[in-house]
Amino acid sequence: MTETQLKFSRVDSAKFFRTLNKRVNSYFKENNIQRTGNWKLHLKTVIMFAIYLTPYFLLLTLNFPTWAQLLFTILMGVGMAGIGMNVMHDANHGSYSSKKWINKIMGSSIYILAGNVYNWQVQHNVLHHTYTNIHGHDEDLEAGRVLRFSKHAEWNRMHKFQHYYGFLLYGLLTFNWALTTDFQQTSRYLKRKLSFGKFPKPTKQWSILIITKIIYFGMWIVVPLLFFDIAWWKILIGFFIMHYVAGVILSTIFQLAHVVEDAAMPLPDASGTMKNTWAIHQLFTTVNFGTKNKVMNWFTGGLNHQVEHHIFPHISHVHYTKISKIVRETAIEFNLPYNEYKTTRKALIAHFNHLKQMGMNPALSA
Repeated sequence: MTETQLKFSRVDSAKFFRTLNKRVNSYFKENNIQRTGNWKLHLKTVIMFAIYLTPYFLLLTLNFPTWAQLLFTILMGVGMAGIGMNVMHDANHGSYSSKKWINKIMGSSIYILAGNVYNWQVQHNVLHHTYTNIHGHDEDLEAGRVLRFSKHAEWNRMHKFQHYYGFLLYGLLTFNWALTTDFQQTSRYLKRKLSFGKFPKPTKQWSILIITKIIYFGMWIVVPLLFFDIAWWKILIGFFIMHYVAGVILSTIFQLAHVVEDAAMPLPDASGTMKNTWAIHQLFTTVNFGTKNKVMNWFTGGLNHQVEHHIFPHISHVHYTKISKIVRETAIEFNLPYNEYKTTRKALIAHFNHLKQMGMNPALSA
């Protein structure tokens, strides 16, 4: 990651964001509703936690055939992803509730998803939402040497096959959180003095990280191993399947919004200034998908409405369907892009094509 100071243009002669913000504010005021979550989100929270934790307790206390145990671990992976997208995500943006303490509690749900609040808020809220799709600044574009998401990233021979093996690696996302990524990020972010809000005391952050990891692995590995009559290999396989299912879902949903053919990946000029203002930059670098699909809208926590989410991250996802009409019409009115794939299938194809294109040798494809 580069340490170069980056700035966004301040020139928006048409006043796009001012107009859009005024219209969205009017929507909430005229309808007398809060920007945060409502009963729909609260009900969904109960359902997602039930999907995640009920199979866990059933597997510990009752004897099921192997095929049922397998289905339960898959279901836990679905619930794990569901909590991440619907509960944890809104809460750590401060949009789950108007009360900070509720957001803090719900945001802490990331600890039972193998993650860490501080790391996630810096990577997602600070780096990704501020520097969306900017190589060297947005860590969501970083995938080591295994995957190449941007034309600005270094190419190597294995990338020729990344459109085949990429989706297989997506399932390792939450494993990386649990085992290595959180420790690496804490070290890196503390060194760079990055934070979302008040900068934490390093000793406190390290203590929270280590203690929550111990509790996490104790809950999913140690407790079943020591206190219940379950074969060790079943515990490890179930743990792997749960994480892999969650990883595939979470990684794919996030990739479909930014790592696709229609999402721009611009760089700053020589002075470190981006061409567009921050809000307009979000329109060029972000893509919606499957917004007419009620299942996708409900399960992904509105992450298929990424345009709305990136411009208004402090508004709960339960409102995105309503305000999307305002955002779309305003963008078109100002002759700005409103990128959207009508179906999830088309977004998947666009992501697959992008991986294939980024896997080509730049020296030969230029």
